[in-house]
This record gives sequence, structure tokens and C-alpha cells, in this order.
Amino acid sequence: MSTIRLTMAQALVKYLAAQRIEVDGQEVALFEGVFAIFGHGNVAGMGEALYHVQDTLPTFRAHNEQAMAHAAIAFAKANGRQRLMAATSSIGPGATNMVTAAALAHANRLPILLLPGDTFATREPDPVLQQVEHFGDPTISVNDCFRPVSRYFDRINRPEQLLTSLPQAIATLLDPEHCGPATLALPQDVQTFAYDYPEAFFAPRVHRIRRSPPDAYELLQAIAALQQAKRPLIIAGGGVHYAAACDALAEFAKARGIPVAETQAGKGALADSHPCAVGAIGVTGSAAANQLAEQADVILAVGTRLQDFTTGSRALFEGSEKTLIALNVGRFDSLKHQALPLSCDALVGLGQLDAALGEWRGGDEWRELTGTLKREWAEIVYNVTADQGLALPTDAQVIGAVNRQAGNDTTVVCAAGGLPGELHKLWQCSGPGSYHVEYGFSCMGYEIAGGLGVKMAKPEREVVVMVGDGSYLMHNSELATSVMLGHKLTVVVLDNRGYGCINRLQQATGGAGFNNLLQDCRTVEAGAPKTDFAAHAKALGCESESVTGIAELEQALVRARSATSTYVIALDTDPLPSTQEGGAWWEVAVPEVSEREAVNKAYQGYREAKQRQAR
Repeated sequence: MSTIRLTMAQALVKYLAAQRIEVDGQEVALFEGVFAIFGHGNVAGMGEALYHVQDTLPTFRAHNEQAMAHAAIAFAKANGRQRLMAATSSIGPGATNMVTAAALAHANRLPILLLPGDTFATREPDPVLQQVEHFGDPTISVNDCFRPVSRYFDRINRPEQLLTSLPQAIATLLDPEHCGPATLALPQDVQTFAYDYPEAFFAPRVHRIRRSPPDAYELLQAIAALQQAKRPLIIAGGGVHYAAACDALAEFAKARGIPVAETQAGKGALADSHPCAVGAIGVTGSAAANQLAEQADVILAVGTRLQDFTTGSRALFEGSEKTLIALNVGRFDSLKHQALPLSCDALVGLGQLDAALGEWRGGDEWRELTGTLKREWAEIVYNVTADQGLALPTDAQVIGAVNRQAGNDTTVVCAAGGLPGELHKLWQCSGPGSYHVEYGFSCMGYEIAGGLGVKMAKPEREVVVMVGDGSYLMHNSELATSVMLGHKLTVVVLDNRGYGCINRLQQATGGAGFNNLLQDCRTVEAGAPKTDFAAHAKALGCESESVTGIAELEQALVRARSATSTYVIALDTDPLPSTQEGGAWWEVAVPEVSEREAVNKAYQGYREAKQRQAR
């Protein structure tokens, strides 16, 4: 057997560089590259190894470990989970900074290969800089924090362990059912240890995403349920995108006359102009979608994990009078909510359902109701997003301005706060790839880094990041990375002087305004400073400007589109209004006892609302 002597780190990056994947009939590199922030735990081993493979496996220098992992995750999402990135850090804070990103990827079923440095496997120099010692178990390091938020975890204590562990990590990253973060903790000494690896281990390999067919009995159950339906509804989740089933869903829905509502991850599966597209579902849903969900007799949920924002905390569309079919590649998700499971790939499953349903269609009255509700909702969206000439516009009005300036080549990116809810309700999608909102983990700080990842995945698209002042202040460093790498973003910063979304929730549950808006926080006598976001962005190398009102914003968006570098637009907005039309109940626990009458009143409303929950 022919061998090649390499360090563990050299073998790892050589293997990654050899991995290929077939996408739309074309062979491309599986890994776009590696985000890296070097420290003493990875610079000598991984750093030296990455230096020698820059032409086949580029290294991208970031400014924050969590943010670079977010960018890598967004890259994978924008590529439909078919192309990936890795992220490497030093041990200690560099590693733990990536734990939040790992949790985000785990919640959203998104792949990223995490390569944190680790302490010495030999333990000879212990305790070392940044080592957190566990008094009762010396085998534990901070990297064990990755275990509950990784789909696959291993600590490579011997260089030959790569031979078995690395293929398993790649398999996890590409598995449609178990997709999520894979973490290989890399002790800094073992990164430098050499081993005679079989040359065959580094032979190029072409991966293909497997497509699981449905079980015959589950398929028959689903067909029988649909054939009895007079008022069917489809809920499209992120799995529709990842299975490349958007076109198939559009054709299936149109042929069968079934309205399609979308989750946050599923939004954009159908263009808003599609006759069956009725908008967002659930807590941040359209009135059209939620009314149809309440009246539907059969609901086909495709590629969604049916979290509480989708189901209205299990109060929107569950009940003995409805049949729920959960078509999902993940068995774990297809068994939720007392559903009829249909465990399979979304594209394959929709194809087999379509072939078996013959001439069946939803009822004529149901299709007419769908059209009526769709038109009514479109009028609401037009009205709430229109420019009303306010000095402090609402989030909805800002969204309207950005949406009107967006072309079919635009992707909007967002994550946390009130903006994702307003976007889910109001953004008019041009089709797949036009909407990228992380709301499975609702992670503040994802927005700008996520926009960078989307732009790296789809450089031909205009990427517009919408971000609140709170998230901007948490994570803005990758603006500098976007400028450094030449990946132009348009960033719209909505400054409502605090955490406006949670302030509204606080008051809705009876609480007093407290510690959310800056005016309600403990500050010096002069109050919290007014952040000049445009000046800050300019200091990071961006083009930028501050505007007042919607008319000025629309003009600035035109200038931003013609810019060649990242362009940041800041404007002040009103923290109090949100779109009241549409939506559904969301369970947020309210205190049983309080000295505030408003809280006691909110608790009574909470108890009444819980009576609608499925049990």
C-alpha cells in the first residue's frame, strides 16, 4: 500500500480539498474554503497546513469567530446544503465563540465543519494558556460544549483517527436527514504529529445527495387522506428548498388547486405572483394563510419541523377534525404533532403523490376562497408598506421601500428582532433564493455575517441585509471582511433606539417598559449616546450615509445598488408600531402573580388562549 507522510493537519486539509460534489450535473468543489482566526491553538498546525493549499482550499480571514461561522452557515444555506465551508479557531474563547453558531446550525439543520483547536493531548505542559481545567475529569475541555450542538463530534487524539472520523463527519454534513454541524476538536500537538497515511485516502471523491423514497404504506395513507380532502392546504418549509423541489411544488399546487403557505425557512419556495401562494403561516403569518389553515381539513406539511411560530403554539390548525400529513426527510420531524408520517425526500414524495392522485383537485369553493383571501391580503400589504411621509417610519414602511427597489436578482437577509416577523408577513418574494432569514434560532448578530455568506455563495445576486440597531451593535465586524474580500452588500440599519421587538412583547404581556428601549435603561444623566451608524460603517471601510424618511431611503437604495463596495444606509424608525393584520397567538408564559394589574390581566388572557391548544 502506497503511503504519504503528513501531519494530521496537513492530512485533514488535503482530504477536504479532494472532496467534490455533483450539483445540477456539474462537478464542483465541496468546500469553498476555510474561515480562520488563528491563535496559539491552531496557527502552527492548521495554519501551516492551510498555507500550502491556498489554491485549492482558500483561507478567509475573519474578525470574529461566531460571525465567521455564521457566514459559513449562510453560504451552505444559500447553496441548498450542497456546498460547504469549514471554520477553524484556537482553543479557549476562539472555540467557545463558535458554540452559538453551532447551535444555530443545529436548530436550522444546516451544515458546517467546525475545527476548533484543543489543549495538548499529551497533557505534558498542562495547564496551558486558555485551558479551562475540569477538576474531576481531565479529559474535558471547553470543546465539549460543542457536543450538544453538534450532529457529529470527535476529538482527534491520534493522527490516524482521521481515517475513520473525517469521512463520518463529511457524511453527516451531507446527510439530508441528519444534516447539521460536525465538530472535530483538534489538540494543538496532534495537529503537528505525522503519520503515514494511505495515498488512496486522498483520492478525489464525488458526492451526491441521496434522495429517500417514501414507504409504500405511508404513501398510501397520505394519498387516501388527500383524496378525501375538500379544503387542502400545503405548508412549505425549508426542506422544499434543500430538496430542490420548489418548481415541483409550484406545479403540484397549481395542478391540484391547493393553496401554499410558507414558513420562514420555506418562504420564497413560490413566487408571490403564483396563484396558489398565500404568504406566510403562523404567528407572523398572513391573514390569508392563517384563515385557510383554520378552515383546512387536510394539511400537507412539506419539509418543515413545525415549530411554534408555524403552528401558533399548537393552537392554529391542530385538532381532531383535521388531518396533518408530515412529509419530511427526517423521521424525527415527520412524527410530530400526531401527524400521518411520510418520511421521504420532498421532491420524490411530491412526485409520487402527484402520480397517484389522478384527477383529484381541491374543491372549487376552496379555490375561490383562496383567490379572494390572496387579493385581500395583497391590498393590506400595499397599504401598510406604503410611504406615509413620516419622519420616523415603521419597519413595514422600510420593508416596502426596500422591496420596491429590489429586482428579481435581490436576496434579502435578516435574522432577529421585529424585522423577521414583518418580513415574513410583508416581503413579496420573486421566487427561490430571494429570501434568506434565519429564524430557527433567532440569533441576533447573524445578519451581516449571514449576508456575507450569501454573497460568497451567490456573487451574481444583489444582497440586501436589513438589521436593527441592536443586532448591528452585537456583530458588525464582518462589514470589514466584506470590504476586504470584495463581496459587496447593501446594509439597511433601522435605528429604533433599543430592542423594539422585545419592548413590544414586554408590554403585550403586561410588563412595564424596562431595559429594552434605551430610554428605559439605566444610563448616565445625559442618556444613552446616539450611535452614528453611517460614520461607524465608514470607519470599517464601507460607503455609507444617513437618511430621514422613506423617500430619502429609496433614493439612497438606488445609489447603493450602483456602488461597487459594501454600502450602509442608516435611518431612524419608530420602535412602537408593528403590523397588526394577520398573525396568530404565540405562547409566551405570563406570571401567575404580580403587583401590576396589567400583568394579571395579561395572565387571564394567556390562560384563555391556552384553551385552544391541541392536547
